[in-house]
This record gives sequence, structure tokens and C-alpha cells, in this order.
Amino acid sequence: MADIKIGAYVCKGCGLGERLDIAQLVTVAKREGKAQVAREHDFLCNGAGVAMIREDIEKEGINHVVIAACSRRAKTDAFGFDNVAISRANLREGVIWVQPDTEQTKEITQEMAADYVRMGCAEAGRMQVAVTNPAHGSNKRILVVGGGISGMTSAVEAAKAGYEVLLVEKSGVLGGWVGRLYRRMPSHEPYSDPMETGVPELAKAIESNKRIKVYLNSVISRTSGAPGQFSVDISKESGGTTTENVGAVIMASGFEPYDLNKLPELGGGKSPDVVDQAGLEALARTASGGAIKRPSDGKEVKSVAFVQCAGQRDDSGKHLAYCSGHCCNTSIKQAMYFKDANPGVDTVVIYTDLRTPGNGEDFYRSAQRKGVIFTKGKVSEVVPGTDLQVKFKDLILNEDAVAKADLVVLATGMVANSGVDIDAAGGAPNVEGQPEAAAGNGKQVSVLNLTYRQGKDLPLLKHGFNDSHFICFPYETRRTGIYSCGPVRRPMDAQQAIEDATGAALKAIQAAENAALGRAAHPRSGDLSYPAFRREGCTQCKRCTVECPFGAIDEDEQRYPQFNESRCRRCGTCMGACPVRVISFENYSVDTVGYQIKAVDVPDQFSEKPRILVLACENDAYPALDMAAMNKIQYSAFARVVPVRCLGSVNTIWINDALTAGYDGVILMGCQKGENYQCHFVKGSEMAHYRMSKIDDTLKGMSLEVERVRTCEVAITDIQRAPSIINEMAETIQKIGLSPMKF
Repeated sequence: MADIKIGAYVCKGCGLGERLDIAQLVTVAKREGKAQVAREHDFLCNGAGVAMIREDIEKEGINHVVIAACSRRAKTDAFGFDNVAISRANLREGVIWVQPDTEQTKEITQEMAADYVRMGCAEAGRMQVAVTNPAHGSNKRILVVGGGISGMTSAVEAAKAGYEVLLVEKSGVLGGWVGRLYRRMPSHEPYSDPMETGVPELAKAIESNKRIKVYLNSVISRTSGAPGQFSVDISKESGGTTTENVGAVIMASGFEPYDLNKLPELGGGKSPDVVDQAGLEALARTASGGAIKRPSDGKEVKSVAFVQCAGQRDDSGKHLAYCSGHCCNTSIKQAMYFKDANPGVDTVVIYTDLRTPGNGEDFYRSAQRKGVIFTKGKVSEVVPGTDLQVKFKDLILNEDAVAKADLVVLATGMVANSGVDIDAAGGAPNVEGQPEAAAGNGKQVSVLNLTYRQGKDLPLLKHGFNDSHFICFPYETRRTGIYSCGPVRRPMDAQQAIEDATGAALKAIQAAENAALGRAAHPRSGDLSYPAFRREGCTQCKRCTVECPFGAIDEDEQRYPQFNESRCRRCGTCMGACPVRVISFENYSVDTVGYQIKAVDVPDQFSEKPRILVLACENDAYPALDMAAMNKIQYSAFARVVPVRCLGSVNTIWINDALTAGYDGVILMGCQKGENYQCHFVKGSEMAHYRMSKIDDTLKGMSLEVERVRTCEVAITDIQRAPSIINEMAETIQKIGLSPMKF
């Protein structure tokens, strides 16, 4: 490892030269930051400024660069130097934009800037240049599990981009549920009539594409490895297993309709003339544009009632709690089957709320023009008989009503084919939201059969859909390089599934390409660092293996942690979990942050200048503070903000060190946790809150007030709230007094 040689560069642009004593900051970098080279420049990010830094790298041997200028989120291309460790001291957004420009505040603004220069140098001095993980894989083939509209689209889109694809389908034909439809909802203007499914054409395109290899009547019996080097066993129904290697996986295993037999009060299972929407599609395909016949006696249907939200949006806990999204449009489409074949058929859609995503009201209006009747009501019972009686509460007239029909269609909704619920006790299914519990499919079967220590399949949301980050990157799962799309991810119609599948294909391609370069996946895409640990210091506590949100850490035969670098997202949650501080990354470690904290000049108790440490998540909280600065929203000059990869990476030693060093307050700013989490690393913020819930005992042991440490959930849009949290802490310190731990 080459000797560390730091070059510190202080910018005078963007008003920095007018507000700060740049020469003094250069001196700080030299004397206190131990920078071998320290220079100032009028505009560091312009061609001349970048050339100056490059020249020092080439001629002076600078291998650690400190950029004292704007936020680390700005000018990343300009300051992207290869084979150099880079630290950013945020003087613009972090200092001059959040402090008033007055003679009275000039001194503390300069002190603030000097601290950030010290912190930048301290971070750079403890960083190593990140190098590519030598164990990375280079396979770029894409595995798609599921041959429905989602899987087929993902396969075609990946192949169009030039990638080889393996498409595995458990049945004997491609198409899934969309392949069983008579027609599907229109996907373009004027949204007036049902359209062809497009499945035969898509299947033909797949069969003729040399880049796509199809396995029918096959399932995945084992998946091991990591991005760029997954190994999968594909088992055929007829017997025999083929092992294939792939770079990324797309799970498009689709859904099953909710079991109508669980709705006897609505006639489910009691009358053959009560069918679900899938059953109606089968009748329509048989009719092929002609009169639809009812199952009981083969007579032409003269009247049909559609019951919306059958076993859905149920707050009793017996059925599905969610809306399946497509059902209203599907009923409108199916009502048109009858009207298009015979305008004289009585068709009524009984709904509580009519939802038509994707086509506005156009499709609904078209059905009205064709004579479909829409009634707002709540169905309580369907009485079997020659004429089915649909009893409901008319929500417009506020009275009980009965509709007679030859056929009743129940909109029963979607249940995800998401495999085994690994979070349930013993991998057992959830009561609600799982295929065997809700759709009546019998024993739950694994889809991916992962060899991960965390379980065979992907983690699930509470309703049984694959966990994904809906706000920031919906296709990401908690298994790096494995993406989900279509109704296994959330309820959706065919057009939405097509768009979803295209997005998943792009993400799978990105994962395979990053893996081939040994780089991290999103959200730290491009990061070459990976975790390392000092084996001799490990106590085998297993906290890192348990708390890793992504299943990137296993255990070797001696029960030491075994890091799978290619699965790692570089969040640092394992580093924050480690009580003996033996886990680190080349460019991010307990020391890179710890020495920043120690580099701050903490005034003595007589100066009346408190110090507040802010550990801010780089994904939400730090950008919020940057945007607050852009809006000139001021916060306390006594705060020192240190960006962290994730709040989950915060090691409690940083809190202890800060308090022992005389910091008066500590704020942890992370993403929203819980059911509607926004944490980019899923569980990091939740882990941090759990760890910090125990900090009160530490504070009491140090004879410090518990108010001195605060953990907050901050969204990226909290540009007003984030600064106010800092100001509230400053007010709290003013009330309770400076820390007695000051020297």
C-alpha cells in the first residue's frame, strides 16, 4: 500500500472567497490537516482548477484529495479522479449558504469552515483507494422466472438490448393469465373497446429470438451465488435438471385469483353460475365473440351482474385487505363482451368505488355509451337459484335492493405467487395474502429456492407481495441482483405489468454490468469498495450476519462471518452493528467518521460555543440539508454535519466518542422506517433506531441528559424541517447547559 499523500484544494468560487478567509483555510489544511499540498483556486470545478489537481496527482504523487468547496453531491463528474481517494469538505451548502452574511457572524462562520477542512483532511487520511473486488463474476445472462406477460416482456426487452436470456415457465405454454384472456383493456387512445392480448405475437417473437432460451414445464430448484455469478438448477417436470449460470434474475411469477370458494355468502362455490373474472374470461373465449352461455344449463346469458371488491378491501381480516387495481377496468371490459355480442343483455356493475387507472374515465364512458349500468352499492348476499338474486345496499338511494341475474361475476382480486414467507415462523405462510391461504392453492411452493441463510425466497410485504422500495427504486428487492416485476410485486393490469417488466429488465442489466466491473448495485452504483473484517478481533456475535438487510453475510465452517462482496450494497449496516469495530470498507470505516468527529475544534466550557454533531444519511437527510441551503434556510453555526451511507452504519462508538470529547448534542438523521419505509437500504434506519433506543443508559452513566442525543426520521423533502431539528437541539442545549464533559 502506497504512502498516503494528501492534497487539499480550497475553492474561492460561488461566493466562498467573499465570505471566508481562504488563505487561513489553506493554512489549516497544511498545519492541522497534515496535507502535503494545499492550494486555493478561483473556481476549482472549471478546466483550470481540475487541471491543477490532476497535475498534482501526476507530478506530486497526490493520492488522497480533499475538495473544500461545494457539497459532495455537486460536481461529481468534475472531481471524479481515478485511483484517488476523495473527501469533500462542504463549505458552500454546509457553511456560507446556511449562515447570515453579517460582521457579527463572520468569526463563527470561519470557525465552521475551518472545522470542515479539518474534517475533510481527517477523513482523507483514514481512507484507502477502493479497488475492485477480485472475486466478482462477469456473467451477463439474464434469468427470467415466469412466462406470463411480465416475464415475456422482460425477456424480449433484455434481448433487444443485446443480452442472452433464460426464460423459465412452470406450465407448458407461455402467456400466463393474460394468455387466458379473451381480450384485455385498451392501452391507448381512444380507450373505447377491449383489445387483443398480443400474447401470441409476443410468444412468437420469443420463439424466433436466438438470444432467448425457453424452458417450459420447468421450475427453479436451486439458486445460489451472487450478481454476475448466480448458479441456478432448472428442473423439468419430466425429470432431469440443468444447471445454468446467469448474472441477474428477474422474478415474474405472477399471481393467482383469490379463491371464490371463500365467499359462500356471495354464491362462491354454491352455484356454477357465480364465477370469478378468470372464469368469465374462459366463457368469453369459448363464445369467441358470440353469445356467452351460462355454465349451469348452457343457455344464453340475458342478464349479468358484476360484484366489485369481492373479498377485497376487507377490514374484517378474513379476506384481502387491499385493492387489486385492475378489477374495475376488468369488469368494464367484461361487461362490454356482453354488450358487443348483444346490446340487449342487461349488464350492471355494482361498486363501492370505481377505479380506472391508466385510461381516465374514457373506458368507463365508452361502457356507459354501450348501455352498461353502474350502480353504487354494497353487496351483502348472492342467493343461488335459477335466477340469481344479488342483494345489496344502494348507496345512492340509501335503501336495500335486489338485482336478478342469469350470471354473477365476482371481482375477487390478485394474490401474489411470491413463494415462501421467510419471515413467518418456520417459513410458514401468512394467514392473509399468501397463495395457499388466500387463493386456495394448497402447499406453498418456493419460486427461487435460494440457498441464502435467510430463506428460500424474497422477503415479503405484509400482504404477501415481494418487498420492494416503491418510492425510490421499485424493482429492487433485498437480494442484490434479483428483481421482481408484475403482479408479484404489486397488483396491476397487463399494461402496467408490461411497463413494470421493462423497468425490471433495465435494472437487471445494470446489475449484471456493475457486477462484471466489481461495482456495487444501486443506490451506491459504481462504488468499488467492499467490506473487510479483522478475523482475529471477531467475537462471533453474529450481529452482522443477522442485521445485514441483503443476505450478503453467511458464516464459514468456524462460524466466522463470510462476506459475499458481490451481494453487498455497501450500506455499512454490518459496520454499525459490530461491537468490536472489526468491519470496514476501504473508503468508509469507523475511523473515517471517527476521526472527522475528533478533528472538530470543541471549545472549552467558558467559550459558550456548543458543538452539535449531526450524522446525516446521505440519501435523504443530507440532500434535505443541501436543498435547505439552496433556499437559504439557516441553522445553527454550532452544528457539524457528517454524511453517513445509511443510519444503519452508525456505530455507537461514534456517539460515545463525541460525548466524551465534549460535544453538547448529537443528532442522527435517517430515512423513514417501518411499514412505509423510505430507507434506501430497507432496514438500516430501523436498526439505527433500535440501537439508539438503548443509548439512554449510556447517557445516564455519563451523568448526561437524555435530551442530548436525538434520532429523527427525515425525508428528502423535509427542507424546512431538517434545519429546524438542528435549531431545536441548539435551543435544548441552551436550556440544559453545555456538556460537563468539556475539557
